[in-house]
Amino acid sequence: MRKLLEFLVQKKHWFLFLLLETLALFLVVRNNAYQRSVFFSSANVAVAQITSLTSAVQSYVNLRQVNKDLLENNGRLELRTLELQDQLEALLADTTTFKGATLDSLNTETFPYSFILAKVVNNSVSQISNYITIDKGRSDGIRQDMGVVSNEGIVGIVSTVSENFSVVIPLLNPKSHLSCKLLHSEYFGSLGWNGRDIRFASLEELPRHVVFNLGDTVITSGYSAVFPKGMIVGTVASEEEDEDEDFRSLKIRLSTDFSTLKMVRVIHNFHQEEQLMIEKEARKNDK
Repeated sequence: MRKLLEFLVQKKHWFLFLLLETLALFLVVRNNAYQRSVFFSSANVAVAQITSLTSAVQSYVNLRQVNKDLLENNGRLELRTLELQDQLEALLADTTTFKGATLDSLNTETFPYSFILAKVVNNSVSQISNYITIDKGRSDGIRQDMGVVSNEGIVGIVSTVSENFSVVIPLLNPKSHLSCKLLHSEYFGSLGWNGRDIRFASLEELPRHVVFNLGDTVITSGYSAVFPKGMIVGTVASEEEDEDEDFRSLKIRLSTDFSTLKMVRVIHNFHQEEQLMIEKEARKNDK
């Protein structure tokens, strides 16, 4: 308090000057119609600009929550679409059941997938082996081998989990191999990355007789415990040279832009543990 008083005493001439200037300005505005009109017009403009700026800042702050809500809604809609597609295929396979089926008869409890929204906190795209770190871990329900997607398409698979963070092996990693197929074909192949262009990957081991067109959609095959069938991976860009007479390789333009990745969804398959366990048990007979 003593230092504040000393400061006020030292600067008293400046405070007196500002007080007199303010008083002079007040008298000029009060006693002159033109100056009063200019002052209030300028004040209204200033207030309007401040209000506009405040509104913009508030909208920007609220944008994060709006974006999060949109991502969650997109995730729910995507899973709902895959669920209906899966159940429709099952009904089509059973002609008798399909004839009497309605939308109300579709059981929503049979689709064993949900998702967990996560933020990307670290991401690499320029390495041979790239990795992504997200801000959700074991305490949030994340487990190893869970699938990760974005609004655009497939991202990768969870490889390592701590209490509050997880590391994802993305499609842009030679360790990543994803079972995929063309949208209107039942033949599937293995998607991998050659370490070159982050926009493209290769879909290999497709039978030579598979018919395709440039721009055809590539989706997950569903032949794993990680991703549901039908999730977008990318589109066919071209056919790659392959000396194998029985199989062909396609160059796939990935739908996910890994260089701008901010938010992702981690797919939880409630039947994954059971499926992996029984498959592991079956492989024991090969030893």
